[in-house]
Amino acid sequence: MLLDTASLYYRAYFGVPDSVRAPDGTPVNAVKGLLDFIARLVQDHHPDDLVACMDADWRPRWRVDLIPSYKAHRVAEAHAEGPDEEETPDTLAPQVPVIEEVLDALGIARVGVAGYEADDVIGTLATRGTGPVDIVTGDRDLYQLIDDARGVRVLYPLKGVGSLHLTDEAALREKYGVDGAGYVDLALLRGDPSDGLPGVPGIGEKTAAKLIDAYGDLAGIMAAVADPRSKLTPSQRKRLDEAREYVAVAPVVVRVARDVPLPDFDPVLPTEPLHPEALEELAERWGLGGALRRLLLALQR
Repeated sequence: MLLDTASLYYRAYFGVPDSVRAPDGTPVNAVKGLLDFIARLVQDHHPDDLVACMDADWRPRWRVDLIPSYKAHRVAEAHAEGPDEEETPDTLAPQVPVIEEVLDALGIARVGVAGYEADDVIGTLATRGTGPVDIVTGDRDLYQLIDDARGVRVLYPLKGVGSLHLTDEAALREKYGVDGAGYVDLALLRGDPSDGLPGVPGIGEKTAAKLIDAYGDLAGIMAAVADPRSKLTPSQRKRLDEAREYVAVAPVVVRVARDVPLPDFDPVLPTEPLHPEALEELAERWGLGGALRRLLLALQR
C-alpha cells in the first residue's frame, strides 16, 4: 500500500475541525486525522507493506523548466520574491514535521527523494512491486499507474478513507474511456488547471478520449494532424498543430517518474512501535490520545 501522504493529510486537515488541538493549543487536526486514516486503511485492507510517500520537492525544477506554469499558481504570494513554497494553510505547515516524527517513531516507512514529488516515488515503487499494489490518493494523476495485469489499482477517498472508490482499468474505461497508459495522453490534452497545465485549447475530456480511441495515443493523434486524409475536423487539426510545442514537452511533465533513486528502507508494516519512548513523548506533547491508540491497535491486529 502506497500512501500519497500530502493528499491524505490535506484531506484530514480540512475534514477534521481545527478545534482538535494539543495541550498547548496548537492545532493537530491533520496529525490525528491522518493517524485515523492509516488505522482505517490497515484495518480494512490488511497490507503487508505500507509506505508513506512524501513530497521532497512539490514543484521540481525539471518540470517547471519544461512548462513554467506548472503549479505556479500554488506558489505563496508571500514568497514571490524568495524560494518557491507551496501555499498551505498557516496551521497545517507546522503539523507536517509532527506527522513525520510520529511516522518515524511508529516505524512506518516514510520515503521522499530530493528533486521528486511523492507521485514519482509512488510511480517507482508501483513499477518495482511484484505483487498487488494499492495506491491511496486523492490525486487523479496517479490513475496513469493503474495496471490490472500487475495488480496496480488506485483507492480514491470519497469521504475520509472509510469510503474509497476502487479504480481499476474497468472503472477507468467506464469513466474516461481510456486505460492507465492512455490517461497521461488524456490528461495533457485536456489540461489541468489545478496543476497549471494549459492543455490544448478546445480539446476537452470527451474529445480527448475520442481522439485517443481513434488514433491510439498521442503520437498517433499528432501523426493524424500531419495526414490530410485523417478524419480530424479542421478545428481540431488547427488547435493541435498550434499546440505542438506544448504537446512535445507535456508528456515528460505529466508522466510520473518510474526510476527515482530510492534510499534503502523497510516497507514492512510494523506490529509495534520502532521507538516506543519517542512515540510516548510525542503522544503526550501533542495530545494524540485516541487516534494513536486506534492505529497501534490496528497494527497489533
